[in-house]
This record gives sequence, C-alpha cells and structure tokens, in this order.
Amino acid sequence: MEIFQLVGIAFLTAIAAILLKGTKPELALAVTIAGSVILLLFVFDLLKDSVSIFQTIASSTGIELSLVKIILKMIGIGYLVEFSAGILTDFGQNALADKLVFCGKIIVLVLAVPIIEEVLSLIVRILGLIE
Repeated sequence: MEIFQLVGIAFLTAIAAILLKGTKPELALAVTIAGSVILLLFVFDLLKDSVSIFQTIASSTGIELSLVKIILKMIGIGYLVEFSAGILTDFGQNALADKLVFCGKIIVLVLAVPIIEEVLSLIVRILGLIE
C-alpha cells in the first residue's frame, strides 16, 4: 500500500531533520522541504491516474468538463496551501502561513466565479420555466 511508503518517507524525513537540527539547522530545513516535495510528487503521481474518473463523471452527468477542471484546481489549491502552511508553521513562520492561507482563499474565490455564474444562470433558467 502506498500509505506505508508515504509514512516511511515522512518519518525518515522527520528523523533526519531532527538529527540535523542541532548541528546544521539550515540542512534540517532543506531536508524537510525535500521530504515534503517527495511526498507531494508521490501523491500527484497517484492522483493523475484518477483524473479520468472525473472526466467520465462530467460526461455522464452533463456537467461541462471545464467546470470539473475548475473544481479540481480549487481542491488542489486548498490541499497545497494547507500542506505548505503546515510546513511554514513547523518552521515558526505562523504569520507567513496565515498570509498564504488567505491568498489561497482569494485564489479559490477567483476560480469560483465561473461556477457561480453557471449556478446563477441555471437558477434564472429554472425561474423562467416556472413563470
């Protein structure tokens, strides 16, 4: 199972960072970042195989594929921002982590505009049918 590999990478990264923190703190930071990047790349590799499922869902439900892509981008941004903010918090950069989360929320809001437009358009069409 992939989860055991992910946990192993995370623990090895943490142990290496802890061992280096006392003697070479700058290397501890680099090891942590490298381990985090490896974890992300590993998960992205797993996810790329699952994206075709969303294309199938979009075609079978009649939802535009562009809207599904936007939703996937929003989810990805949310996870990436949370992951990155956690790393920043681990290094004592709480203020920067908070700013990153805020910026991520703004980006998600901007990405949501086409979805909001589509929902409002659907409501107008439904109300037009009722009258």
